[in-house]
Amino acid sequence: MTASSLRIRMFSACAAVALGVSALASLPSAQAEEAVKIAPPAMLEPAVAGAKLEKAVLAGGCFWGMQAVFQHVKGVKNVMSGYAGGAADTAQYETVSGGDTGHAESVEITFDPSAVNYATLLQIYFSVGHNPTELNFQGPDTGTQYRSAIFPMSDAQAAVAAAYIKQLDTASAFPAPIVTRIEPGKTFYPAEDYHQDYATLHPDSPYIAINDLPKVDNLSRLFPDLYSPRARLVKDSKVSG
Repeated sequence: MTASSLRIRMFSACAAVALGVSALASLPSAQAEEAVKIAPPAMLEPAVAGAKLEKAVLAGGCFWGMQAVFQHVKGVKNVMSGYAGGAADTAQYETVSGGDTGHAESVEITFDPSAVNYATLLQIYFSVGHNPTELNFQGPDTGTQYRSAIFPMSDAQAAVAAAYIKQLDTASAFPAPIVTRIEPGKTFYPAEDYHQDYATLHPDSPYIAINDLPKVDNLSRLFPDLYSPRARLVKDSKVSG
């Protein structure tokens, strides 16, 4: 690792909101994680007749980028940034940023399983959402709060996730083993309002331009049939109920 890359990684850029994201402009040049084209999951969540909306909770780096990606997926009704893995009384940004709460910056995805299934959401998560071979960091962000983790909402989701990780590792889909943790039985806590829709509301910030907008571009390129040009924002979901 070069001195420049080490400097970038040690600076928790997602936490730069507390300092002003413009501080990133003084850092050495960086680039987003590259997308990886991977096979779809062989195992699918069992179909349920007349299924209602479902939820998926995923973590992989700063929640701004993960939220931005899934807000552009057809069949997704809402994506909320938040925290999962820790207790309710520590689910605040300043506390989670300390890295010792057990929380990971996460997104809660509400989706229509008749339009996009859970397994496909995982394919997007592993392919363009983040780098699943990096455990406690993503790009410039370092700490357990940026870990790669899946928080299944059911035994069926947990089984699909475990099978897909095994499938991808067996196929050597990535140059290193997947380190994504499956952490069942955890509660999701929404993040503060100023974190919601952050990438859409701040497209010109250096952090978003470098780390997050390329992920949305990769989604449109690798999953054109699932890509929606218009992001489905939290603020719109609140208005529509």
